Amino acid sequence: MLTYADIEAARNRIGNVIRPVAVAQGDPVRRDAERGSNQGTVQLALEFMQFTGTFKARGAQNFILAHRDAGTLPDAGVTIASGGNAGMACAWAAKDQMVPATVFLPANAPRIKVDRLRGYGADVRLVGSEYAEALAACEEFAAATGALMSHAYDHPLIAAGAGTLMEEIHAQIPDLDTVLVAVGGGGLFSGVATVAQHYGIRTIAVEPENCRALNAALGAGHPVDVAVESVAADALGARRASVMALQAAQHELVQSVLVPDEEIIRARQALWSEHRLAVEHGAATALAGLLSPAGYMPAGNEKVCVVLCGANTDPSDLT
Repeated sequence: MLTYADIEAARNRIGNVIRPVAVAQGDPVRRDAERGSNQGTVQLALEFMQFTGTFKARGAQNFILAHRDAGTLPDAGVTIASGGNAGMACAWAAKDQMVPATVFLPANAPRIKVDRLRGYGADVRLVGSEYAEALAACEEFAAATGALMSHAYDHPLIAAGAGTLMEEIHAQIPDLDTVLVAVGGGGLFSGVATVAQHYGIRTIAVEPENCRALNAALGAGHPVDVAVESVAADALGARRASVMALQAAQHELVQSVLVPDEEIIRARQALWSEHRLAVEHGAATALAGLLSPAGYMPAGNEKVCVVLCGANTDPSDLT
């Protein structure tokens, strides 16, 4: 189980090598006329400004630096399976420590992510059509070469690194009531929820309706495989949530919310139209958790922060 002490250790390890998150004023939620036009004070955590364009840089640095300090970085370097963002973070952190990185992606990964990965010097291998297939190929590669296998989300060092984001948010908004975060496999959620619970902050775990690994795990009482079909699948398309994520979600301060793809698209467009923020669909999923009719509705005096976790996107469809 991930602990607050794990995240404190990560903060001490990576504090000088990542960018502190910026927090900006968002718009009040305007959704239900019967409950008032302006609901809650909304802040936006601009984590897409992080190195490599997503929060994943935090976990990747924590993972590689911890192994460097322990003397367990092999000559074969590191390898990871990813939808794109975790691979970029791993490649960037590996380059920083001058070790090779081999990254496995589904063949349908966005071109922008493949190109950026190669720009970081990674050996990019495209396998299958889903993350699970890329993961199987990565596991075979690690067994054959001795490369150190990282993970996109299901590793305590990765989740602890991601959790440092919530420490920074809390430092800037000490009276925060609620944080909304998009969930794929659950690395970011695990870290954020662990810190939020430490401070008594509510966490809203937002998933696409057809990429609902955490929601399904909560319903079953254990991780289960789910279908992966969403506009946000390149970032949130894990077939199964981690045990860490489920443990963090089984807490009274956590609420699971599902949103349809059309609301994710609408939230992404709203961020561009109203704030000129171009984020990927996975990041917009968190905001959709507020804007969707079935989403979370804050109280009139509630202070809410929405984590915008990544911006590795093609902005050509934003108008």
